[in-house]
Amino acid sequence: MCVWKVFPASLQLQCDKKQITAPLGSDFLLSCSYENQLLSNKYWCRGESRRTCEVLVDSEGKTRTTRVHIVDARRRGPFVRVLDLQKGDSGVYWVGIDRPYADIMTSVRVVVTEVPVSKPRLQPLVSLMEGSIYRGGPVTVRCVCSRGTAVRYSWFRHTHPEDVLLQNSADLQLTCDSLQLTCDSLQLTCDSLQLTCDSHL
Repeated sequence: MCVWKVFPASLQLQCDKKQITAPLGSDFLLSCSYENQLLSNKYWCRGESRRTCEVLVDSEGKTRTTRVHIVDARRRGPFVRVLDLQKGDSGVYWVGIDRPYADIMTSVRVVVTEVPVSKPRLQPLVSLMEGSIYRGGPVTVRCVCSRGTAVRYSWFRHTHPEDVLLQNSADLQLTCDSLQLTCDSLQLTCDSLQLTCDSHL
């Protein structure tokens, strides 16, 4: 007769976080500790159920991935490092230790968030100080944001009663006899045309 013993995960395996919330494209480090005698293979798996989760990486190198690493530091415990978080990485994961009859496991929920888009600024790809005037031929002006996730850009020409969409891209190529950037870097004038850029997800 076989006797299955279930050991509370909270007593034998503990991690410093139960939920990790991090922005898209960032990394995180999860630190765990366990009883010293549990020297078996450690692993990181994904899935709502501990019984059916998919092993992504393990400390013995049997399963590997380029963005996820697990290191068994023995007395210091296993460390899980995930790089370059993607939208699809949100979900329930498990840190597990191989053990006969019943693995020791504890769950961690990962939530990947998007970074709000900041107000865009205009950046002519020529030597042009804010408020000064550039006189010449073709020039490329770039719309940039200091923060934001998967930002998309649109260029508009100011007209009455509504602005006119010129194109959807970060860079706009112009041919101007006179190009001037406003002091707040939010609007530029190409000859008599007033142009601005909008950023959005």
